[in-house]
Amino acid sequence: MSEARLAVNDVSVEFTGLRALDHVSLSVATGEVLGLIGPNGSGKTTMINAITGQVKLAGGTITAGDVTLSGLSPRDIALAGVSRSFQIVRLFNGMTVLENVEAAALAKGVSRAVSTERAVGLLDELGLADKGDELGESLSYGDKRRVEIARALAAEPRFLLLDEPAAGMNDAETETLLHTLSELPKTRGLGLIIIDHDMGLIMRLCHRLHVLASGRTIAEGDAAHVRSHPAVVEAYLGKGAAHA
Repeated sequence: MSEARLAVNDVSVEFTGLRALDHVSLSVATGEVLGLIGPNGSGKTTMINAITGQVKLAGGTITAGDVTLSGLSPRDIALAGVSRSFQIVRLFNGMTVLENVEAAALAKGVSRAVSTERAVGLLDELGLADKGDELGESLSYGDKRRVEIARALAAEPRFLLLDEPAAGMNDAETETLLHTLSELPKTRGLGLIIIDHDMGLIMRLCHRLHVLASGRTIAEGDAAHVRSHPAVVEAYLGKGAAHA
């Protein structure tokens, strides 16, 4: 699969006069992992919502390859190859884990047989093979996170956007997640944007970082550059982080 790029160009988002994103541009290519970081309220989740059509743009454009996403419905954006997870887990609690993942594949228009085969493979890939018959509501928070990632992957996206996927996971679960996510760009040829407050995960996983504060870009580049950037140290990482 040839390289494609998800590109956010000069995007602004406003809520009743408050500018949540202010002329932000960023991009991620297939095969690449971009970490989107910043303090609470910096606009990270708003950016994911803007890309996936959950909020309207006040300005700018968003493209995925040669497809313009700006103005499309969330469903059409998903059909164009962009999948996401949510900061607050949104499983179908009354359905089994297998059914949750199957539903995402079915929404992409595949047959029931294909959706089942795809879901079984994803549950195995994400260490959930023994959870397929359990109801979504019965899972631990960490397992719910993994099911949501499996569900996002069931649509076979070109670009995957994950909002705090490690939240609620213990150290062992986070380490497993790190290994899984690091393989996805290579094995599936997708571009990955990840938001997370676990800086150990972010620094080890991401090829590049993009830092927001108050809806604006304050730094971008590789981990070493961003880690020592004065504005980042002051706004987010803490004064000891640059020397850790």
